[in-house]
Amino acid sequence: MSSTPEAAAEARRLVRRSCTLWAFDDETGETAALLISELVANAVVHGRSHSIRVIIARPAADRVRIAVVDRKRCIVEAIARSADDVSGRGLVLVDALSDKWGTDLLHWGKRVWAEIHVKRHDVS
Repeated sequence: MSSTPEAAAEARRLVRRSCTLWAFDDETGETAALLISELVANAVVHGRSHSIRVIIARPAADRVRIAVVDRKRCIVEAIARSADDVSGRGLVLVDALSDKWGTDLLHWGKRVWAEIHVKRHDVS
């Protein structure tokens, strides 16, 4: 997908659609959508790419993993900001909302990912 601010909206739609297809509860879909927004925003601003890759996976029946891949090869960190800062809180939010998250360095860039535990809709 194109590395533009509009990519966040497209990524949120993909995440929500995936969570619905997997019969996860609405809260999981909204949390995953917020997480992907933050990861995409970071990649668009800092990733040094014309395009980014968004990944939505289900590594286990009760987990969803979302990731964004860009070409800037570096480890990212969640850094606490002051209340006066107008930006820079995205990874702090990712850290707070996800069960775990991290960065995988690739030969040509990085993948920043987050996982959350999910609940299934009761379809009785």
